[in-house]
Amino acid sequence: MNPVKPGETPRTPWIVGVSGASGTPYAAAVLRALLAVGESVDLVVSRASRLTLLDETGISFRDAHWQDDLREWLSRGADGKPATFSVDIDAVRHWSAGDLAAGPSSGSYPTKGMLIVPASTASVAGVALGLSKDLLQRAASVTLKENRPLVVAVRETPLNGQTLRHLVTLDDAGATVVPASPAFYAGATHIQDLVDFVAGRVLDAAGVPHGLYRRWQGELGGGARHAD
Repeated sequence: MNPVKPGETPRTPWIVGVSGASGTPYAAAVLRALLAVGESVDLVVSRASRLTLLDETGISFRDAHWQDDLREWLSRGADGKPATFSVDIDAVRHWSAGDLAAGPSSGSYPTKGMLIVPASTASVAGVALGLSKDLLQRAASVTLKENRPLVVAVRETPLNGQTLRHLVTLDDAGATVVPASPAFYAGATHIQDLVDFVAGRVLDAAGVPHGLYRRWQGELGGGARHAD
């Protein structure tokens, strides 16, 4: 478990918000990596993201059965194969997206910051405009006003001018925008490698250690040798 820093409590979680954009494997990879290094997680799964999760994995995420549904989700690989990963979710606390009285809705609730992965253009707009229409948006607004790290892994294409302006607004407010754009220099040989690269860059932006991808070492051809 990571040491407690000044101003933190024994359980000071990262908030992970999952919005309705395609890319639920990115969220799963981030969650697994956070738990693997002993971080606590407060999870907010938006209503729209539950439709995406059902479409991409066949899993129905239900508030009343969130632990079973989360275990099934995190155990799957990016290719949809079940029982690929073994994950302990004891450090996860789930908050319903409609619960605006939840802990993360208040600045006095201690957190390390928030990761929105994947981030839809609708969630980007909501946070940029301060709408706080659900707990995901409210928690992001609180994260910004408390000067805590906010990482937004936007995953839609193409991006129109309005969305680009919203992203600039978030950058100006102190958020870090991480496009869900996998790179190939790490020698990816499987879809999971591409997913893990994006998840790793999200965690890099948050300052969370991980071993999800091979880092650039300044040597050309290293990715090809790694793939071999």
